[in-house]
Amino acid sequence: MNESAEPALRVAQWLGAHALPLFFVALVAVLLLAAVGWWALQRYTRPRSESRLPPLVFLLLRIGIGFALIVAGAAGFAELADELLEEEEMGLLDQALTDALRGSVPAAAVQVFAWLTRLGDVAVLTALAVGVAVVLVWRGRRWLALGWVIALAGNGLLNLTLKQVFERVRPVHDDGLVLADGFSFPSGHSSGSVVAYGMLAYVLTRFLPARWHLPVMLAAVALAFTVGSSRVFLRVHFASDVAAGFASGTAWLAVCLVSIRLTQWWREGRGGSGL
Repeated sequence: MNESAEPALRVAQWLGAHALPLFFVALVAVLLLAAVGWWALQRYTRPRSESRLPPLVFLLLRIGIGFALIVAGAAGFAELADELLEEEEMGLLDQALTDALRGSVPAAAVQVFAWLTRLGDVAVLTALAVGVAVVLVWRGRRWLALGWVIALAGNGLLNLTLKQVFERVRPVHDDGLVLADGFSFPSGHSSGSVVAYGMLAYVLTRFLPARWHLPVMLAAVALAFTVGSSRVFLRVHFASDVAAGFASGTAWLAVCLVSIRLTQWWREGRGGSGL
């Protein structure tokens, strides 16, 4: 690494040395950002029956918001992927942060993250996918069940494909709490948690009273962020792997939600019952 990058290296080491309190600060910031985003959505995309906008403008506004999320997530992932392929600096910064974590996080905190990370395991998300799909079919919401399954299965396939493309080796994780094999970039736990718990929040809002919608969404955001962050604390992923997982998961989640909403409007336009 050249001398101009040494300040960035020191920042990475400082972040690793103060990772646990910074995690809670970041979690609060993410929740606040999500709450503001939710308020904006409620303010500017009210139900069609309550909106003063013409139907076409109303539809285009909602599609535009979904498209913006897709572009933002894809752009974030592309930037991280470009840095990984073209520069060695990001890898050195990742390693510096990971090394700093080794002695800075209490063992009890690491153990808690080892428990929480299981919520993003393939077995757990698969069981969740099957269970929710069965309930939706039983409730007569077959189209929503199909969207749910496609979202989770599609993200799994997308993540596997991206891992094979980049073939990044995982950091050394020798504490024995959590063992992970396969390639590292992007983090499947991060993208899987964003998609699974984001979709679960969307499904729940279709059945719960409006007063529960914001708490459910914030719980999903907190859970996805925590599961993704746990991979860094457990040193089974580099920080950029997790950031890329968040980005790709957000983009895919936006694609799925926009597709589900468009399908609902199409069915309603044809006299169907929606999703």
